[in-house]
Amino acid sequence: MEDFADLVIMNASVHTMDPAASHHVSDAVAVKDGRVAALGNNDVSQLIGPSTRVIDAAGGAVIPGINDAHLHFVSAAMAAFGYVRLEPAVAPDWAAVVDVVEAAPAGDDGWVRAHGWDEALLGPAQGFLLEARPDTPVVAFDRTGHQLLANREALRRAGIDAATPDVHGGVVERTADGNPTGLLQDGAMELLSRAMPPVPGSTLRPALLALQEHLHSLGITSLTDPGLGPASAGLMDGTGSTAALELLGDLAAEDELTLRINVLMLFAGTGGANADAVKAGLRSGLAATYLNRGINPEHLRIAGVKIFADGIPRSGTAWMSEPYGKACTHGSLVIQGATDAQRVAELHKILGLINEAGLQAGVHATGDAATAAAVEAIIAADDSAEGRPTSSGNRHYIIHGAFGDHGTLHAMASHGIGYSTNPLIRQEAGDIMRQVLGEERFSRHQPLKSAVGAGVHVNLASDAPVTSTDWRRTVVAAVRRATRSQPGSPRDPERITGLQALAAMTIHAAWQDHAEHFKGALTPGMAADLCLLSNPWPVDEEIEKLLDTEVRLTLSGGRTVHQSTS
Repeated sequence: MEDFADLVIMNASVHTMDPAASHHVSDAVAVKDGRVAALGNNDVSQLIGPSTRVIDAAGGAVIPGINDAHLHFVSAAMAAFGYVRLEPAVAPDWAAVVDVVEAAPAGDDGWVRAHGWDEALLGPAQGFLLEARPDTPVVAFDRTGHQLLANREALRRAGIDAATPDVHGGVVERTADGNPTGLLQDGAMELLSRAMPPVPGSTLRPALLALQEHLHSLGITSLTDPGLGPASAGLMDGTGSTAALELLGDLAAEDELTLRINVLMLFAGTGGANADAVKAGLRSGLAATYLNRGINPEHLRIAGVKIFADGIPRSGTAWMSEPYGKACTHGSLVIQGATDAQRVAELHKILGLINEAGLQAGVHATGDAATAAAVEAIIAADDSAEGRPTSSGNRHYIIHGAFGDHGTLHAMASHGIGYSTNPLIRQEAGDIMRQVLGEERFSRHQPLKSAVGAGVHVNLASDAPVTSTDWRRTVVAAVRRATRSQPGSPRDPERITGLQALAAMTIHAAWQDHAEHFKGALTPGMAADLCLLSNPWPVDEEIEKLLDTEVRLTLSGGRTVHQSTS
């Protein structure tokens, strides 16, 4: 009896995502001791014993557990379960945003904290909250994580006024007389975030567990949180602190963490990254936070360091080789330095330090010039390694990415540099990005098929809370390449197939995690991270059927972490 499986799923279409046979589909899978024990009806049937749980898939697809390789777990948890919500369904225009904030109760710390406004839908933010709640500090973070709105009282408590100097790598929006309007972008967000009281663990812990449950209901078993640590005040909503990083360790040690999580540390926020800050962070011992605590690194590990090379196009902080936007600017790196050459040199120093530490670098770059500079810096770190761990071994990667030509993609492929990007951001913000970048550059945005064809390790991720955590929407966005107002063209040369998108969210995401040897595919001996769908995997011509497909069952390491009641 001891040789019998714990669970088998029969009458299924099991998409193994086996790199050696990428199109292999089996009809059954067996799970024992948290691992895949066998595939195929003949072998699986022999493992059914008196205590084996047998599930009839009724033709539904079985796929590896989804690995969202760029999901701000802590920030997304607070956005979904901790803050006043300002998404379009709740606040469809700026007047409604103000009404929601006016009616919202203050937290125990006396602040009103909100999240979710999106200028791509609402139009430009123009200090709409400045005069709201005059006796209560209010902060509202936007959906991109690159902007916030504050009221006058929040600005007062943070000491932000007409005399506040401009911030490198950030924008303090001002009126004609120099007074702040309450809109802070990129590096300037830190001016306010550092003045806010920290979110208490009694609020954050249940929010993390609630989001974990939700992610499992979607079939997600792994993720990368790209940026926790001492510079958290300069990223998203500022909740990804060192305390939050330690809280994840507590959850893992107490066996409450059923997601597999990789963490990138953050030593500098969205403006002013520099080698001294990174050096100090690397020497701080933060990378050893989870060591000697009995935490399985297959469940929780610190993988590397997040670096912001530039900002985003819509705020004019992306570094492009050609002018863009209403201001007709090139943007620049948000790395410390007075000139482009100095900033590029500082980026090289930063990448060299991370590489020497044997850690992975995830480099945020949204402009083509920033992407090319980041790739060159990674390659330079590799070339100067002199027997130390190489960048290809550390698996540094570009986050988001924009490309002037395919030369950068081929350089990435030849040097083992990964690419993590977000089709759903392209879909949801595509209309405003088309206006900012122009049609020709936007048509080349996220060259998925070219990247796959070049041999780059590509993964697709949500960047939640910037977009939905629902990976099915990401897959559809990658296949269709539509925007909110325009359907995708069937002739779009950068479309990929649904199964290519699935590989990018399973086995290719596992590569980024240095984990393709134990997760991301359903072959004997691999971790039993899987989900059972209610329907077969749809053909590309009907990929939207995926949106109506239910996740019936999710296993993480063989443990049932979600089961549909229907």
